[in-house]
Amino acid sequence: MRFPAALRALQYRNFQLFFGGQQISLIGTWMQTVAQAWLVYRLTGSSVLLGGIGFCSQIPIFLLAPLGGIVADRYNRQKVVIATQTASMLLALALAALTLAGAVRIPYIFVLAALLGAVNAFDMPARQSFIVEMVGRTDLMNAIALNSSMFNASRMIGPAIAGVLVARIGEGWCFFANGVSYLAVIAGLLLMRVAPRDVRPAGSPLRRVTEGFRYVAGNLPVRSLLALLAVVSLTGMPYTVLMPIFAHRVLHGGAGTLGALMGATGIGALMGALLLATRRNLQGFGRGVAVAAAAFGASVVAFAFSRTYWLSMGILVLAGFSMMVQMAATNTLIQSIVPDRLRGRVMSIYSMMFMGMAPFGSLLAGWGAARFGSPATVAAGGAVCMVAAGVFTAILPRVRSEARRLLRDRPAAYGN
Repeated sequence: MRFPAALRALQYRNFQLFFGGQQISLIGTWMQTVAQAWLVYRLTGSSVLLGGIGFCSQIPIFLLAPLGGIVADRYNRQKVVIATQTASMLLALALAALTLAGAVRIPYIFVLAALLGAVNAFDMPARQSFIVEMVGRTDLMNAIALNSSMFNASRMIGPAIAGVLVARIGEGWCFFANGVSYLAVIAGLLLMRVAPRDVRPAGSPLRRVTEGFRYVAGNLPVRSLLALLAVVSLTGMPYTVLMPIFAHRVLHGGAGTLGALMGATGIGALMGALLLATRRNLQGFGRGVAVAAAAFGASVVAFAFSRTYWLSMGILVLAGFSMMVQMAATNTLIQSIVPDRLRGRVMSIYSMMFMGMAPFGSLLAGWGAARFGSPATVAAGGAVCMVAAGVFTAILPRVRSEARRLLRDRPAAYGN
């Protein structure tokens, strides 16, 4: 069966199973994300607690991702992902049971969010580094782009469904649907046939963690890409935490408005991922990362000052597009450079910079919104992203030169 160039990674059976199962599961994940934010806001009306729930769900990634990287490099990545997806399913069903029984309380939500974050600290490095085992190096770039497109197609569909369900039957059924959706991805993972990977760990866990950080610190392209990603995650991405406030107080809507705004971001991100899926080489990716980070910052600033529903929707499409181009291009560049023996540990640091910085940003955004207002807080974060993009652009010639050398010499330097 022939596939278009943009879908070439789907020629691999394992990636087909992964793609289909994840598509269903991620719709449920986005449903839970929106419903959980709305539930916290409905129960408390507090921007500080909205930031707090974001902090609790993501701080474990920052703290535990290095251990997740060790596990991804030491053990069978397929089995690790099956275990993490099963744990995520049980946590979603627990939240559903509490909510549907009318027994849910804010402390329970915080505890379950923190536990899910701990699971994700092991899931993300294993899942990101598992992709190369499904498709090989030749189509890795396309597989990463398709994985991102799947994530954002779900981001477009899930919030829209959640907005309707929350308004009609409540948040609990969104949590239940998410729990059931994990069965699809677990089934796909169990049906995969993956060649055994030669794993030869050396040294203590601390030494293996240190080796990953030392590699990143000594690699200018990887270090620079991760630093820019960390700044954007810390200052720009927390606008999503404050989205219920924009939906309710700024745009005078409800849960449906929140779902539509999140869906608009997903539409833009899907467009960005599909654009990257058509690419066959890495040429221009470095400049693309810089431009995307600057465009994302500008979009966030514009969204902060918008008071019109449709204008906000259009701005969020651009924000989602630029965010996805930066994230997926950064992921692709790093995975193209890093040797396989370090892949799990380097992707754990990627997870720390992308997801692990977000909890600090969530707390900062919640505090800033309470003190200065949500629009001013979001605008300030977008401005910082634009400054960081300018700094990255200034060092881009050195980054590009070093990256080309590493890609050219990689087989001789790193083996696998």
